[in-house]
Amino acid sequence: MSHFCVALVTGAGSGIGKAVAERLARENVTVGVLGRSESELRETFNKIVADGGKAIVLMADISDEKQMRRAVQQLVDETGRLDIVVANAGINGVWAPIDDLQPSEWDQTIAVNLRGTYLTLHLTVPHLKGCGGGSIVVVSSINGTRTFTTPGATAYTATKAAQVAMVQQLALELGKHGIRINAVCPGAIATKIEDNTSLRGEKETVIPVNWPEGDVPITGGDPGRPDDVAEVVWFLASRGSRHVTGSPIWVDGGQGLLR
Repeated sequence: MSHFCVALVTGAGSGIGKAVAERLARENVTVGVLGRSESELRETFNKIVADGGKAIVLMADISDEKQMRRAVQQLVDETGRLDIVVANAGINGVWAPIDDLQPSEWDQTIAVNLRGTYLTLHLTVPHLKGCGGGSIVVVSSINGTRTFTTPGATAYTATKAAQVAMVQQLALELGKHGIRINAVCPGAIATKIEDNTSLRGEKETVIPVNWPEGDVPITGGDPGRPDDVAEVVWFLASRGSRHVTGSPIWVDGGQGLLR
């Protein structure tokens, strides 16, 4: 076990965030599980506790400064420190042709995915500095970094590309404080993110390409699992990646290379 002991994981109620929280807890990390659905967070909490780990439920919308400030402070007040931050929460939002995508829809995706990432880092970095360093992992995507073929996903891909730019920018800024920051860029992963996706005008934006049979080469077409991403996040959070910072790591089974 590394010297890390307290983590914040946003979007910890389901999918990748849930898998990451459970993976960190197995390494004796106390995990602040943050999200908007108390019932989902309780499921994550209960699983961690049942497996002998420690967790704290933190209710917050990542795009809301007051809620995030309160949640981060609660975690630090209860544990005394913060060592790992996993900025995972996000939405797919509305996917539509650019002339149909409404300003309010654009703003919502930017607010959650980009402002939410900013607030997560803005409010946690002072605590990481106070503990002499730490590790931040931002969950981006192959969309906007390797692939640009998702119909109408302009707002989403813009936020995912911006997250990687933030990681690379901040790697230099935070390095002197002993803080590493990296990104994971998942491809198709079996999660519930489709629940917050609205697709309009697909015929106007879809790219007419025939993919090879099974477009995730390493699995023969099956999507990855949240655990596949969680293992990489744990590596980036741990001392095993002590010389890795400012790096995007694609966790897509080779899918992005085909697209």
